Amino acid sequence: MKEAYIVAIQRSAVCKAGRGAFAQTRPDNLLAEIIKTVMKPFAALQGEIDDVVIGCAMQEGPQGVNMARVAALLAGLPVRTPGVTVNRLCSSGLQSIAYAAERIQLGLSEIVVAGGAESMSLVPFTPERFAFNPCLFDGRHQEDLGIAYGMGLTAEVVAKRYQVSREDQDRFALESHVRAIEAIKKGWFKAEICPIEVTQRLADLTTEVVNKKIITVSQDEGPRADTHFEALQKLMPAFAQNGGVTAGNSSQISDGAGALLVVSEAVLKRHNLTPLARFCGFAVEGVEPAEMGIGPVQAIPKVLKQVKLKQDDMDWIELNEAFAAQSVAVIRQLGLDPAKVNPQGGAIALGHPLGATGTLRTATLIHGLKRIHGRYGMVSMCIGVGMGAAAVFEVLS
Repeated sequence: MKEAYIVAIQRSAVCKAGRGAFAQTRPDNLLAEIIKTVMKPFAALQGEIDDVVIGCAMQEGPQGVNMARVAALLAGLPVRTPGVTVNRLCSSGLQSIAYAAERIQLGLSEIVVAGGAESMSLVPFTPERFAFNPCLFDGRHQEDLGIAYGMGLTAEVVAKRYQVSREDQDRFALESHVRAIEAIKKGWFKAEICPIEVTQRLADLTTEVVNKKIITVSQDEGPRADTHFEALQKLMPAFAQNGGVTAGNSSQISDGAGALLVVSEAVLKRHNLTPLARFCGFAVEGVEPAEMGIGPVQAIPKVLKQVKLKQDDMDWIELNEAFAAQSVAVIRQLGLDPAKVNPQGGAIALGHPLGATGTLRTATLIHGLKRIHGRYGMVSMCIGVGMGAAAVFEVLS
């Protein structure tokens, strides 16, 4: 197997869906701007790109068709550059990196742009948006497969089965905000965030005139410095009448995108490039749909065995915070070091733009490890309909 190296990785800020700075911005336009930034130092490589692989979880209607190809064209890549959009739901942005790296490891490609994008402003999480397979709900199966589409309910299942209390969830959620706010104050996200200029259209109802305003977005909108435990405790359950999963201890609905450049060792030598990180391995595993959030418990040992490393070898772990309930359960089940898990906060504070999140968390991992002079890191996440994924990276100093 050949080696696959990441030479550049950038992400957008993550903005609140529906009312944030990217609410009026198409995800393919957002992604195109990031691809431009990633490729700017590597103009000599543009004509050699073998493929553009982009993750998107809800690629329908407003988000367009084959976002990867469209974004590549909008970014000004040569017309011969192909593009493919992949969907593994919440892990789409991580899956895209794995696909790109694996192509290089097999010697089938030498230069691949990978990433993820999602506008949850354009594709709201409402039942009328989806055509569920009715066979999942007809009662003929031994387990309730249909619950897989009710992510909040699966979090309640995990909380009950793994004894994660409401207090446990709210304290975890608070820590996510505290860490994210600290990271923002200290400027730790600046290296990974690509400032994006967007046009906002503001209607003046008194004059029927639409005013345009151009702004530059360079900071995540989700983290709240005023969040405190007592306020989180007062929130009502969001999914089950007597449950513990609330809007405050769940990931935020968001818009965002990220992209990276993956190359072979031959390309490194030919163009005298300095890599940021080496892709070590990726694994995905299925779990019971009703406890979707526990997926990383299966995926993490699988990828560690693949790359012949141990949990203790990881200096940084990005565990996507779909819900505090599942995050706490995974940490406890695997015995992960809480200090190493999401040192700069996670999706509860920073947001979870579905198909983009795997790429965003990889950007945080690589830039974070470089800052602290760490070596190995892991990105892991639970996935809708009952799966877990995990990837390991080695940061090269």
